[in-house]
Amino acid sequence: MSAPLLEVENLSIALSQGGKSYKAVEDVSFAIASGETLGLVGESGCGKSITALAVMGLLRQPLSLGGGRITLDGGDIHNLPPAKLRQLRGKRIAMIFQEPMTALNPLSTVGRQIAEMFVLHAGAGWSEATDRTVDALRQVHVPSPERRVKDFPHQLSGGMRQRVMIAIALACSPDLLIADEPTTALDVTVQAEIVDLMQELCAAKGTAILMISHDLGLVANMCRRVAVMYAGRIVEQQAADEIFERPQHPYTRGLIASLPRLGARIVHGRQRLQEISGVVPAITAFPAGCRFRPRCQRATDICQSNDPPPTPLPEDGLVRCHHHG
Repeated sequence: MSAPLLEVENLSIALSQGGKSYKAVEDVSFAIASGETLGLVGESGCGKSITALAVMGLLRQPLSLGGGRITLDGGDIHNLPPAKLRQLRGKRIAMIFQEPMTALNPLSTVGRQIAEMFVLHAGAGWSEATDRTVDALRQVHVPSPERRVKDFPHQLSGGMRQRVMIAIALACSPDLLIADEPTTALDVTVQAEIVDLMQELCAAKGTAILMISHDLGLVANMCRRVAVMYAGRIVEQQAADEIFERPQHPYTRGLIASLPRLGARIVHGRQRLQEISGVVPAITAFPAGCRFRPRCQRATDICQSNDPPPTPLPEDGLVRCHHHG
């Protein structure tokens, strides 16, 4: 990989609860090059979204940074003062949140919310910013943008609200876009439109993407590399082709095996899907040794007594498993 645009090294995120501190995320490392798309996948509760919030500098109590380093173009950003972080967010790093209805301000028109980006980060006056806002909505294929700039979020459909979120995120041509489940609340047809739109605009602007998703099909289609997260740790990271064709970690294999497949056996009118037994452990009750051990069919005594270290794989990959391969 070329010199990384974003580099996260040994990131830990602490959760304070009842006078105790727990590691919600521990020893997470990954890098993204300019123009690259990295997929971050895993079940709900494994730490994907709070990792993204840490990169954005948006962690709030009871969550806090517990260690590690976050750099953008080689410069530390994890300890920047709030004013410097506000200058960075929107201009160089932007984020599309899971649910646009809660991310957008319900008391402000969508036009003003986009125009603020040009005023705050591009030094434009409000008149110029309004003109640029119409162009931004046109870029994300919002019909009648001259009229839509006056609409409030509740007046738009879910797909249109997500397009507005993309317009806000890409308004100032950021170097990095973090997309946190950007298609979760949308129907399948609109999902495809949003994904194509993101790829088109980011390719035109040379924007790198951190794609957080449960949709492995989407990740396989969009991402060059994939990191698999479980119980606050990255358990496997490889090139997308490798991870889908030759997964190394039992958890990764379980995720891929759970996908529906064309031509699979149909029983009583239904295709029986494989599943991973159990659930992701609570951060207050991570098991000793390998955190995936209680759900793993290949676990042995060493998995209970020893925490598996990261094992290097080709092309900057890694896996955390005593029995990988």
